[in-house]
Order: sequence, then C-alpha cells, then structure tokens
Amino acid sequence: MISITLSEIANITTGELIGNDMSIESVSTDTRSIEQGALFVALVGERFDAHDFCQQAIESGAGALLVQKTLDVNVPQVLVADTKVALGKLAAWIHQSCQTSTVAITGSCGKTTVKEMVASILQRKGRVLFTAGNFNNDIGVPLTLLRSQQDDDYAVIELGANHIGEIAYTTQLVKPDIAMVNNVAAAHLEGFGSIDGVKKAKGEIYQGLPAGGKAIVNLDSNGGVLWESVLADKEVITFSSHNTEADYYASNIVMNSAGEASFNLHIAASSQEIELSLGIIGQHNVANAIAASIIALQFGATLEDVRLGLKHLNKVKGRVEVDELNDKIKLIDDSYNASVPAMKAAVDLLGAFQGERWLILGNMAELGQESLALHRQVGEHAAPQKFEHVLTYGTDAKVISELCDGIHFETHPEMIDYIKQHLDLSAPENHTLLVKGANGARMFEVAAALKEYY
Repeated sequence: MISITLSEIANITTGELIGNDMSIESVSTDTRSIEQGALFVALVGERFDAHDFCQQAIESGAGALLVQKTLDVNVPQVLVADTKVALGKLAAWIHQSCQTSTVAITGSCGKTTVKEMVASILQRKGRVLFTAGNFNNDIGVPLTLLRSQQDDDYAVIELGANHIGEIAYTTQLVKPDIAMVNNVAAAHLEGFGSIDGVKKAKGEIYQGLPAGGKAIVNLDSNGGVLWESVLADKEVITFSSHNTEADYYASNIVMNSAGEASFNLHIAASSQEIELSLGIIGQHNVANAIAASIIALQFGATLEDVRLGLKHLNKVKGRVEVDELNDKIKLIDDSYNASVPAMKAAVDLLGAFQGERWLILGNMAELGQESLALHRQVGEHAAPQKFEHVLTYGTDAKVISELCDGIHFETHPEMIDYIKQHLDLSAPENHTLLVKGANGARMFEVAAALKEYY
C-alpha cells in the first residue's frame, strides 16, 4: 500500500478527522491480522458490528480507526457515514493513483484459475498485483486494491458475486483496462434468481470499461443478447475451446497420462499458432488457458511468456490439486468449490484415468429451487462413466449416487471410514480419488483426512 495521511483519507471518504493527523501504511478489517500503526476499518454487517472490537484492534497495534460512530478511544478516528463505502472509496483512490495496467476477471467458474494463469505469465514481465485466495467480493476487492504499489506493472483482479449489482460496484472501484467474463452457468441462483440473472450480473463487469475498452467474451458461454448494449462501444475479443470463428481458439487438444492438456493456440488476426502445455490437469483448463493467454498478450506478453507461464503454474490449494499419496493412490483435491460445469468437468477429468476411480462429491450450494434438478444433471453426466465408486454427501447430492449406483453418507466420518475400509491396496489396480463440493459441504475435511491417513 502507498503511504497516505488520515487527513487525505478523510478527504477521499468525505469524512471527518478526529484527533491528530498521521501517515498510514496499511489497512485491516480483521483484529487477528493488524500491522503496527495500521488503520482499522470498523465494518458493520447483518450479524456483526466491528465497532465492538475497536479497542481490541488498538491493543493489537492499530494506530487509527475508520468508524461510522465516534468512539471513546486514545487513537485518531476518521468518522464516515458508511465504513464499507469508505473502504471502497479509499481502495479505488489508492489503486487509481498507481496507474497500473489492470484486468478484471469474473465468471461462474474458472475465474481463479484464469487469474493465477495470467499472473504466472505476467510475472515473467514485471511486478504483478493479483487477488489472493478468494478476496473477490465487495470487501475482498477493496482489500486487494489497497495492496497496490507505485511499482506494480500489472494488476489482475478477480471479481465474484452472489447478487445483482455486486460486480457493477467492484468494477467501478477497479476501473479495468480489460474485462472478461470467463463463462456463465447456473451458480448462486438464490441470489441471482435465474440463469438470465447470472448473465446480467456477470455482464456488469463490462460496464466498468471506457468506450473502446477491451472486452473478452467466451463464444461458448456468454450473455448473448443481454450483453449487446453494454458491449456496443467496446473492443470485443472472442475466444473458444473449439470454434474457429473466434479470435482465439484451440485445436489438437491432447491429454497426457497425468491428465494434463497440450493444444495448439490459434490467433486469427495474425494467423499465428503456438503449441502450449498446461501444468495443471483437466481438459476444461484449455478454455481457461486461452482466456489467460489473451489477457497477457493484450498487456504485451510474448508467446514465449505465455508458453512458460502456463507450463509452470503455482498450485492453488483445493483447486484440482493432485497428490500422490503413495504409489497406489492419487488424490485429486478439487474441494474448494463447485458449480454444475465444474462438477461435470471433474467427472470428465476422473473419467480419463485408469484403474479404480472414486468420485467423491458433496453438495453444490446456493442453487435455490433448481438445486435438485441441477444435481440430477451432474448425476446423469456421471452415470455413463460407470465409475467403480461414487460417494456423496449432502441432501441434494444424494441423487448423484442414486443415478450412479453409488453410496450416500450422512456424515464425513462415515464417508472417510468407508473409503479407508474399501480402498484395497493389495489389488493390482491403482486408485484415483477425486473430491469436490461446495465450501459449505466441507469436502476439504475428507481430502485432509485422506492426506493424513495415507
């Protein structure tokens, strides 16, 4: 974060400085992680009020507070009407002061993977600010932007949402040069209401682009006519994993024995073609890699930067993370989250392996009244694979095991015990276990127990 004074913060946030002025080098919203002298922001939510923890923040090292009511404390305060809005204003000012080339990325699934791919490529060219973990909502995005430095060359910002208007808000803070919706699918339907609601919400990212700004669109999965008006004055760049009408597309996709893809990337405008190999598994990552390549190339990366960046990706915990537990067991930990397309991609990924294949799935979340039907879609997609073992956890996930002649469990310990008892290491076949589910299904507990046991 660039240094800023409390009086400047008061001016940016239309607030009032109470107490002495001082310089601020960091900002925190969490009393558990406060740097000495930091500004603590007292956010207020439906179930919490961080004003109650301001004294604790001070004792932990906070040098000043951003509050929406005056407190009896011995450190300076900036009093504002709404601390969440003020946090956004401050973050936007900090980031825009750095004048960094910036891309904003959203989508129903794969956006974190694309973000990591873009960062991996651009790090070959310069300093990259990029979203850490899942800091992609209306609080996480400002906290990411606050990390901006004057010497950042690029910023790769992931935007998530579970309701209409959230991406419009965060995009306005980010003010990207390039914006992309990786794909559109049935996810967070409780907040969006329908698939059209998802399309409208994801398309909000393009509203933050100026006229002539670069909008990257997936020909295989997009908002269609719902995006026509917002894209009318933008430079639209299209991609596809197979459609040769796209500006960027793939051909000759080949999967190796480890489940990693190689393919030829075609750039229609220049008739260029390059063979790329991915350092992560899953054919679905071909589309993610094309999207990442476009972004990086627009920022001046070379094709060699793209090739090396995609080949040498850092692992993201819980996202198609492959562990060889021993010489007989391969665990694919994809437990971080789940949507219908991601679940189907996981099914296809497991189907590419030989030996004893274990599909271990938890519920998908926030699907509203469509939840059971969408879980059924996953089950119907998985059934033809005839996996040797299909285990499910969570009420609506039960339909998957029913359609696949599998077994449903009411608790994680029961599922874990079953796996331990039936995973036969004396048999000649190797075992591949894929674990996936929504965060709320806590399938990471299953993955962690297997990693610890074997």
